[in-house]
Formats: sequence, structure tokens, C-alpha cells
Amino acid sequence: MVTLYQTIDLILSVIWFLMIAHIIMSWLINFQVLNLRQPLVATIWDGLNRLLEPVYAPIRRILPNTGGLDLAPLVVFIIIIILRMALQNNAGFFLGY
Repeated sequence: MVTLYQTIDLILSVIWFLMIAHIIMSWLINFQVLNLRQPLVATIWDGLNRLLEPVYAPIRRILPNTGGLDLAPLVVFIIIIILRMALQNNAGFFLGY
């Protein structure tokens, strides 16, 4: 059960890191610090979009249209925080305490 606990925690941590990288990169692209015509930037941006779009898409369908403001990452952050708190609060179940 310890392995299951660690695996779930690792997956949530990786998603958290990818989302932070995606958000920071989107800001840098919007403020024209990064240029999508650069092959490395375009490749990383495309990869992050492909990884995170399956996470964001169901939430975007539920949320109302807010124009240019995408609230899906914020909702996913809140969900990840809740899942991590639930995981930590129930660690005794996984760790055998």
C-alpha cells in the first residue's frame, strides 16, 4: 500500500509541476519573451499542451465561457490540492498506521 500512496503522490506532483511550467510558459509567450517560431519553444509548448489538454478539456466543458480568461488550470490546481490533502489525511490507511 505504501507504493500506491507514493505513486499517487508522485503523479499529482508531476501534474502540478507540468501545470506550473505551462502557466509560466504561457505568460512568457503572451508577453513576447518567448517566441513560438523557435523550434525548441514550439516543441515544449506543443508537448505541454498535449499532456495537459486531456486534464483541462472536461473542466472547460463544465465551466461557463469567460472570454479570454481560462479558469480550467485554477480549478485543476484546487482539485490537486484537495486530492493531496485527502491523501495526506488518509496516509494511515496506506501506510498501515
